This record gives sequence, C-alpha cells and structure tokens, in this order.
Amino acid sequence: MSQALRITEIFHSLQGETRSVGRPATFVRLTGCPLRCQYCDTAYAFHGGEWMEQAAILAQVEAFGAQLVVVTGGEPLAQQGVHDLLTALCDAGHEVFLETSGALDVSAVDPRVVKVLDLKSPGSGEARRNFWANLDCISPQDQIKMVVCSRDDYEWAREMLEQHQLAARCEVLLSPSHGQVSPTELANWILADRLPVRMQIQLHKLLWGDVPGH
Repeated sequence: MSQALRITEIFHSLQGETRSVGRPATFVRLTGCPLRCQYCDTAYAFHGGEWMEQAAILAQVEAFGAQLVVVTGGEPLAQQGVHDLLTALCDAGHEVFLETSGALDVSAVDPRVVKVLDLKSPGSGEARRNFWANLDCISPQDQIKMVVCSRDDYEWAREMLEQHQLAARCEVLLSPSHGQVSPTELANWILADRLPVRMQIQLHKLLWGDVPGH
C-alpha cells in the first residue's frame, strides 16, 4: 500500500534547469529537507505542507496534462514513500525527473527516473553531506549538478570532474549561485578551461524572480 506524502505544492510551469530547460512540466514539491544550503531558494518547503495520498497526487498531476514531471523539494528522498510515487508516475507514462541533494542514498530509485544529483560545493555550507557512493548509481541518462558560489567553488568543481571522472558518467551541469557569481564569470571560466560541462542559468528566476510556485 502506498504511503501518504507531505506535499508543499504541485504546480505547472516551465522547467527552469537541466537538459529539459524551457519545457512545460508539472512539479511535485515535497516538504522537508535535512540540509541547510546557504543559497537555498525553497526554504518555505522545510516545514508545513499537506499530507496527500498517492492517488490524490497522481490526480493533480494528470489534471495539468504535462508529460514531464519533476519531483523536487526540499529533499524528496527524505520521505520514504517517494519511491512508490516515482514508480507510479513512471507507470503512468510520464517522463520523471528527481531533483535530489546528493546527501541521501539514490540506489533504490526506479531506474526509469532521471536523477539530477546535486553535489554540494564547499560554498553551499553542506559539502560534508555529499554521499559519494551515489556516484556508483549514476547512469548516462542522469545529470550531476554543482552550484558555484565563488572561484574556489569553481576550482573544487573542476577537481571533482577530474577526480571522479564525472563527465564520463553522465552530463554535468554547472550553475552560478544567484547573486554570488555572475553568469558571465562562470561562462568565461568554463571556456578558458574547456570543461566538458553544460552551464545553466535558472530560467524561472529570469522569468518570475523568487516567486514560489514557478
């Protein structure tokens, strides 16, 4: 029997990040996160939310009519029942992305789900929480993301690329931390070092700023 999940919001928007940037998607934001990254823009999802049965979540997702579904947080894997939800979404024919901090074990995630694994940089304040064994669970369909808060973070990301051969595992995304590193700075660093990564800027912030539900 599927478990109820605490949900902060379910909404329809454009995907602001990853290789699906710009695509219409339904977002299922779960409540709760064990991390406290200094640049977090979804702190409103740390607490509160509403308990919802899986059937009600699926019904709301279907009502939006989007093929792409992004399960995010908070940290979705902090709720054990999310695994049943991910499988149910895949069974319903959706393309499913899971946005996860990289601090919790991803080995039990349905293999049909695209994992977007966020390796926490030193500038996040949570680098000690990276669960490095997750890299062994990454497949070519997945994506690894690193948020760059400073030149030191960039150097760290470059070192991780080489040390763990990240680009050979899957596509790697580098993001400038909003208000801390300019997109132009990061672009120039990537080009100068010819890094095998995709740079991304948060489209939703360009369109709607920090308004929740976008």
